[in-house]
Amino acid sequence: MSKVLVIPDVHLKPWIFDKAEEVDKQRYDDIVILGDLVDDWGKSNELDLYKETLDRAAKFAKDYDRSLWCYGNHDVSYLWDAMESGYSIQARITVIEGVTKLERILEERYKFVHRIDDTLFSHAGLTETFTLHSCGYHVKDIDEILARVNRMGKQELWKNSSPIWARPQQDFYRMFRDDVFYQVVGHTLVEEPLDSCGVLSLDLFSTHSNGDPYGNQKLYIVDSVSRKYEEAG
Repeated sequence: MSKVLVIPDVHLKPWIFDKAEEVDKQRYDDIVILGDLVDDWGKSNELDLYKETLDRAAKFAKDYDRSLWCYGNHDVSYLWDAMESGYSIQARITVIEGVTKLERILEERYKFVHRIDDTLFSHAGLTETFTLHSCGYHVKDIDEILARVNRMGKQELWKNSSPIWARPQQDFYRMFRDDVFYQVVGHTLVEEPLDSCGVLSLDLFSTHSNGDPYGNQKLYIVDSVSRKYEEAG
């Protein structure tokens, strides 16, 4: 059993890492960062903020050397040269350098999907459709499936049902083996934690286009076995 402090989508808000460091370390065993460190409304020219955010992420990765990190669609869009909403042409080199530095620091701690007990952590969620089509119906072992997913690139992952793009909160996606595995995701903004159909959505720091908070801007600790969650304080 593990208590996991979850850091959802950062989107150029480096102070979220400060907030995480204020949480009593006795209250959790692990930390998982759900991805999307970069891009936000109207920030494409703020290169200093991009650099500050990525430098802060690198420091956090070093200081918390057991923390687990998930790639988000905004992060890999720069690595894969796949333009999308929010993509900053001006910040392209800054992001590539920053994410590459993180990869060197994190090594095997930087993946698309992490598993702790029977809880899966990813940016957007591992769907049944994606898993069956990408890994094949014959692959049954969860560790083999995750190893395959974590080796995938743009060709396999740049699609709506993938763990960096799925929106089970809005579309009908059956989640991968939802009778066995619980999933914790970001990606789709919510006002309060949304626990539905075996998926806990925690993208709580995103904003409206005018910069006003959309979510409650709180961090949560998730129990990887009981599936209960609580405010980190």
